[in-house]
Amino acid sequence: MIDTEAVEAIRQELITWRYKGLPVALDGCTIANAAERGLNLFEDGFLGPMLVLDDDALTHNLTTMAKWCADRGMQLAPHAKTTMAPQLWARQIEAGAYGLTAANTAQLRVYRAFGVSRVIFANELVDSAGLRWVDEERSADPGFEFVCFVDSVEVVAQMEASLRQVGAAPVDVLVEVGRTAGRAGARSAAEATAVARAAAASPLLRLVGVGGYEGVLVNDPSPHSISVVNEFLHRMRELTIALHREGLFETDEILLTAGGSCFFDQVAEVFGGPWPGMSVTTVLRSGCYVTHDDGFYRWMSPFSRGEAANGSLRPALKLWARVTSMPEPGLALLTAGKRDLSFDAWPPEPQLVRGADGEIRELADCAIRAVNDQHAFLTLPAGHGLAVGDWVMLGLSYPCTAFDKWQLIPLVRGETVVDFVRTYF
Repeated sequence: MIDTEAVEAIRQELITWRYKGLPVALDGCTIANAAERGLNLFEDGFLGPMLVLDDDALTHNLTTMAKWCADRGMQLAPHAKTTMAPQLWARQIEAGAYGLTAANTAQLRVYRAFGVSRVIFANELVDSAGLRWVDEERSADPGFEFVCFVDSVEVVAQMEASLRQVGAAPVDVLVEVGRTAGRAGARSAAEATAVARAAAASPLLRLVGVGGYEGVLVNDPSPHSISVVNEFLHRMRELTIALHREGLFETDEILLTAGGSCFFDQVAEVFGGPWPGMSVTTVLRSGCYVTHDDGFYRWMSPFSRGEAANGSLRPALKLWARVTSMPEPGLALLTAGKRDLSFDAWPPEPQLVRGADGEIRELADCAIRAVNDQHAFLTLPAGHGLAVGDWVMLGLSYPCTAFDKWQLIPLVRGETVVDFVRTYF
């Protein structure tokens, strides 16, 4: 499902000045050679700021989510755009992932460069160039399984015209269900049924299931939000049953997919059996579980609330930055800003400080009150004990906009670097 040799070849890439934060002494080394050195994050020349991945937390999250899905008979196709890191994709697939999810053709090209063979394209694909390339990939690799969304009769017509123009083979599609004021997706059962009929009638499309995304409908875990999500998921379930009764699916194994990283427990509950007279593969597309976070997902994830809470996830992404200025009482400036860390969901969370003596202690009553391009403004209480040159560890919220700022990320156990993870944004 992924080309392990291509993934392993990443470790033969040379480290250069292009990878920020790394020790100058690593220039010209391969990633593999650098990983073998067992470098200390603070004593071996790392320049900072530095985003790091905690290997123990990462492993815990992979195994916890895989077990959770298996226990409920759910498949998992992680939205791999979260990390765009083939080394992490390989670990997700090794843990039992059904495939990977993509949002656009640029991401899909990276997936295919590393031999990912089953992809849910959770979006509409209507341009001739993209469809031509997908067709070429399928022709070159008969094992490549690709399915994308359609959400209107117009999209069906556009896809059919583009496929005919390039002489492509039929493409598997899912009817995407949406909601008024939401994102893409047919707004009503009648519209979704019309889309399904159009797709089923097309000689160049093959209707194989139903898809949707509940994560954009609400933005908190309140009872009202849960009810909105449940109503949406029940609509998807009911549509799947209705389309099956009408005989529109062109497959014996119907694909039903939803689920971000906030409400996958509701997806499992609503999509769970029975499915009388039907064979249905239910697939979650959660992506951010792999690193979890210290903000939005800590608050929203089913592993932080409800029946899934006892499974737990651990934040695996941390950013270490130095204190470079303390220009007035109660304020410290850190060498990390919008170019280095995620800030668009929740602000970074100060957690630890490592002083010049190597001692690590907790930071209490501190907060990041603003973030510039290259600076974070840290407010401090009296008697904080912080000094210029200290390292401060920040917990981050929302992994998707943290990974995209780093091309090479140290994987650590404690303070020791055990590998480096390459991203492709």
